[in-house]
Amino acid sequence: MTTKTIAAIAVALSVSVSAFAANAAEVELRLSHWVPATHPIQSLGIEPWAESIKEASNGRINITIFPAQQLGAAPDHYDMARDGIVDISYTNPGYQAGRFPIYSLAEIPFQATNAKDGAKALHEWYAPIAETEMKDVHFCLINPHDPGTMHSKTPIKVPADVKGKNIRPAHATMARFVSQLGGASVQVPAPEAREAIAKGTADAMTFPWNSIYIFGIDSEVKYHLDMPFYLSSQMLLFNKDTYEGLAPEDKKVIDDHCTPEWSKQFSTGWADNEYSGRQKMIDSPDHELYKPTDEEVQMWRDAAQPLIDSWKEDVKKVGGDPDKIYADFEAALEANDSRY
Repeated sequence: MTTKTIAAIAVALSVSVSAFAANAAEVELRLSHWVPATHPIQSLGIEPWAESIKEASNGRINITIFPAQQLGAAPDHYDMARDGIVDISYTNPGYQAGRFPIYSLAEIPFQATNAKDGAKALHEWYAPIAETEMKDVHFCLINPHDPGTMHSKTPIKVPADVKGKNIRPAHATMARFVSQLGGASVQVPAPEAREAIAKGTADAMTFPWNSIYIFGIDSEVKYHLDMPFYLSSQMLLFNKDTYEGLAPEDKKVIDDHCTPEWSKQFSTGWADNEYSGRQKMIDSPDHELYKPTDEEVQMWRDAAQPLIDSWKEDVKKVGGDPDKIYADFEAALEANDSRY
């Protein structure tokens, strides 16, 4: 190989490396979640959000997504963000009973009617509270699913039907509700819900509509309570050092993607996808939907009232004013046309 050839190769390599450096992101962030990569929350929520951040930063910020509990179990995601195991985590606060007593208000049944405007309302209400209740992470946005309901192997129509059954609850608040109704809670995160039903550990579960199909549970449950029951709200949370270490222009990009409007936009695609599962069940001969009467709906709402009372006591224990917090919560829902 001649000296001229070696020099030409060196120049080519230099140009290639320079081009790579010019195209490489200046900030690489890792985002972890716990649902399958095929779940609509990735394609309809997380991916568009991450791509928008990349575009808004002119390619400076790149977010790599790690789905399906690759970096840690679903209940660990808050601590993963806190401890810097990941830069961004998709966290369900309800997977840790008692840890976030104020936010658990959002998990009580019959509060919000939808996940789209509801997401914006929850964000507006909770963002200032997160500064203290979740002070060891940086709060970004809220992502509730379309209101879920009861799905079971045998019919559940009224609160008394829960007595004696083993129920997989969506979160700690729903677990408390099941216990109040005389049922037993089988607390497992969503990725493990099918196994609990299939093995007979659970007789029923609380889940949004289309996730019954997404997680392959449609062959395990036949009966469905046809009413908007409850929300389970996930969050995107940043590691504090990651966020604080961003350059001012990059921090602004993140701030612009951590707004009430982004909570709504992030939640819309998944909400629509979840609701589509209801029609699938209506059209299927293998599933039966039961729509409660007005009197039966009131029975459910009355049964849930003790959860509000318990929540108020829990908030008092951490020094909060439950009446003001609840009034602010209702006001945010009403302002966004999502109050139950």
